[in-house]
Order: sequence, then structure tokens, then C-alpha cells
Amino acid sequence: MGGICGFCSDPVNFDGEVDLYHFDLHRAVGKGAFGKVRVVEHKKTQKLYALKYIDKARCIKQKAIANIIQERRLLEEIDHPFIVNLRYAFQDDENCFFVLDLMLGGDLRFHLERRGRMEEEIVRFWAAELASAVHYLHMQRIIHRDLKPDNILLDSMGHAHITDFNVAIHYSERRLHTSIAGSMAYMAPEVVGRKGYTWPVDWWSLGVVLWELLFHRRPFDGRTSEKMTHSILKDPLRFPSNVNEYVSKEGQDFLRGLLDRNPRTRLGCRNGRTNGMDDIHDHPWFSSIDWDSLENKESQPHFVPDMKKANFDVTHELDEFLMVDKPLTHSKRKVNPDLEKMKPELRQLEEQFTVYDFTKTKRMSYYPHNQPIVTSNHQDDLEPATVLPSATNTLVPTATVIERSQAGSPVMDFDRSQACSPPLQTIVTDECMHSRHSS
Repeated sequence: MGGICGFCSDPVNFDGEVDLYHFDLHRAVGKGAFGKVRVVEHKKTQKLYALKYIDKARCIKQKAIANIIQERRLLEEIDHPFIVNLRYAFQDDENCFFVLDLMLGGDLRFHLERRGRMEEEIVRFWAAELASAVHYLHMQRIIHRDLKPDNILLDSMGHAHITDFNVAIHYSERRLHTSIAGSMAYMAPEVVGRKGYTWPVDWWSLGVVLWELLFHRRPFDGRTSEKMTHSILKDPLRFPSNVNEYVSKEGQDFLRGLLDRNPRTRLGCRNGRTNGMDDIHDHPWFSSIDWDSLENKESQPHFVPDMKKANFDVTHELDEFLMVDKPLTHSKRKVNPDLEKMKPELRQLEEQFTVYDFTKTKRMSYYPHNQPIVTSNHQDDLEPATVLPSATNTLVPTATVIERSQAGSPVMDFDRSQACSPPLQTIVTDECMHSRHSS
């Protein structure tokens, strides 16, 4: 009778397909556009995970079905020590569920707001871990497109992990993308300038993140989207006057290398996709990093979150306690739903948001198989790359699903330049999910 829980009449079938009954629900630790993030415990293994659940009705209303399916597929492809990895995926009649590695150390936006700027040795260690993750994603032909402090989570030891693949896409070797996706303050010049872009944009975004961690402000800013765009495209990179008190010459050089407006000469991008990490490994700023030890998580981070305190906004729990939100409950699915009678969007979720169980399923790639594998267009200037046109020039705001609540903050309300910048919502045009390398 070990599978029977307190008030349940049916035992949990751990040999069957994974569902919500396999988990005990604990506290809420995050809130996004379509649902929340809860700590859950697998009843059989007693392992703790983060459960990200997405309300299907809200998802349909905001026309985000393609994003959710895309995120689900991309997460199945990746497994890396510095990424928040997918462990299970399933759905019930109301929600889609992602069960992910649990990160109780909080996101870097949370710590920036509480600590202010971070010491160089702390940031250098995270930079090495994040560079390792970014390179891994690019080797899987994935661009994250939304690297920012909000989307970097710490585990209880202080290791950094990239999360939120809601606007991530596969890139093509032959075609550049032009869709605007991500959070504007972290977008590379080739994105806001609509020149066409590919994987080097993530290295630029990483540079902006590191700058913000070190100086508690961003390198390029503006109160409107026009001023922000001009700043990213034209403003000189200006270090604070007392920069030498905060960051070594090597660190300054590393930041300059990432924040190079030319993607062909940007640090991490100079030798084409496969060798770009050599630039990072060999950079003097990382001379103290043992990369093998780092990637095995044997190196000790220089910042360890205080686990005696909540490293997240505790109002998420209060919302549920006060019944502001409908509480998540275990519910049985309708038996054999009639796909023909379903709304097209619900049917699409039913068919494409498939069950995933990391203990039973091998990770696989959904990368389009008809793509020729050739050298990156940043390496080969002899043949100009095709640019994927944007279907619209209108910016459509959408909050990143796993972000902490940012209700009411207008997408284009950018900060006053000197102060620590508030979180920005993610921007995505509707082309970004529909132009996945159609031949």
C-alpha cells in the first residue's frame, strides 16, 4: 500500500505515465505570465524539483501556444550542469507542466536588488559557468535570446544556471533571423538594428549581464525604445570613472570583447562556432579557472546564497494563501478526449506537448533534419547568408513565463540611466516562432 497517499483513494502508479499525482506540492517560488512555479517532491524518490505550470486558457488567449511547444521541445534536447534542465513534462485538462531542476538560491535580479553590485571574483566565476552553458547551447544549434539576470538562477551552493527558454530557437547555418525577441536592454546591435543575426547575440547579452552585475547599471540605456536602440547602436562603451577599484584590466578587456558591435570579431565568436570557446578559455581574466573542475561542479562559488532566508518574492505564496489565484490541485484527466471536437489550439497542445520522463526517455533533437550543416556565415563572407524576414514590424509584448511577477510594468518604460535598472519584460514578434527554418 506504499503508493497510497493520505486522502487519495487510488494508489499512485509510478510505472505508468508521469502525471501530477507522482508529486507532492509544496510552496510557490515564482510567478510568470501564464502560471506559477512551485516546489514539488517526487513521491517515490523524495527528490525535490521546480514545477512550472502553464494555464492553457491564458496561453491560448495570449497566442503563446507555439512558444510553449517550442520551449518543451528545446528543453528535451539539452542537459548541462549550468542549465535548469527538464526532468518531466506532462499535461492535464487545464495546465501544461514542466518539472525542472530546483534552484533555491534565487535569480540574479533578486540578488542585484538586495546587494547592489557584485565583487569581481564572484562575477568572474559565474561568467565562466554561464560561458560554458552558452557555448553548449550553441553547439546544440540553440540561441537563448533572453539572457538577463532574471533568467539566471542560483542553486543552494551558488552555481549559476540559465533558465527560461520561452523565446529560444534553433538557428540556421545559412539564414539569419530578424525577429525581435528577448529583453531590449540586453539585445545585441544586430537584433535592434534588424540586420539579421544568429548565435553571437547571446555573447553580447552575457556581456550586458556581467556589466550590470559588476557596476549595478547597464552599459546602454534609454527611457524609450528609440533612445535605447540608439544607445545600443551608437553610444561608446563608457566604464565608470572609478572602474579600476571594481574590475581588473583583464576583466575590463573581457567586457569589451563581449560588447563588440561586430559579431565577427566579438569574443566567443571569432573563430566560428566550434572553436569560439577557446577564446574564452584562453582569456587572461580566466587564468585562475580550472575548467574541468568548474564543469564538474567541483569548484566552490564565491557567493553562497543564505538558505535560511527565502531567495524569492514571498508574495507568491501569499497569493495562493489568500486565494488571489486559483490553487493548483491534482485532477484526473478526461478519459479519451475527442481530438476532433477540441479547439485547434488545445488539440495542438494535446498532440505536441508530449510526455517526457528523464528516467525513461532519451533526449532527442527536434532540429530540422533538412538543414545542410555548413560553416557559420560569420566565418564565411564569400556567400552572403539569407535573412529570414520578420512577418511584422510591430513589437508585441509578452512576459517571460518563468519570470517573477512584473505586473503593470510597461514594456517600453526603460530606466533612468544611473540607477540599477528594473526588470524588463520580454519582447517577441510573432515571426519568431513561425520562421523555424522553413526551406
